[in-house]
Amino acid sequence: MTTVGGAMGAILEVMTWVGFVLGLPLLAWGWIALRRRCQWTETTARVFSAGGFKGYAWTDHQNADHRSLLPAAESQGLEDGADAVLYFDVCHPSRWGLAPPKPENAAWVLGWILTGVGAVSTALGFVLIFLDGSSG
Repeated sequence: MTTVGGAMGAILEVMTWVGFVLGLPLLAWGWIALRRRCQWTETTARVFSAGGFKGYAWTDHQNADHRSLLPAAESQGLEDGADAVLYFDVCHPSRWGLAPPKPENAAWVLGWILTGVGAVSTALGFVLIFLDGSSG
């Protein structure tokens, strides 16, 4: 084995182990997080006022009423009785927003990247073994 081939083999071996040992658990963790995530749904909320504050009132998919007061800075310009599109978490209706949340799952993405690095390093390791065996 040449010194360049030996060095490349060692680097590919380390990258294989790093890619698979770190990537596969991150993939599993990301998959579990994706499966446990609740869906967000859209509804129409009505602006209400209570005690000098304004907020949103809406009904979830089980016909339960929910109300949430807004900070004074966010409620300026809102008129009582006005409708607004609101998104809420089906599992936890108290979590809401005026825009749907962006699905972020860094563990899933990083797991795919590291597992891909491990798979490519494994394939290149076999190519290196084949090339080293055919040259000698």
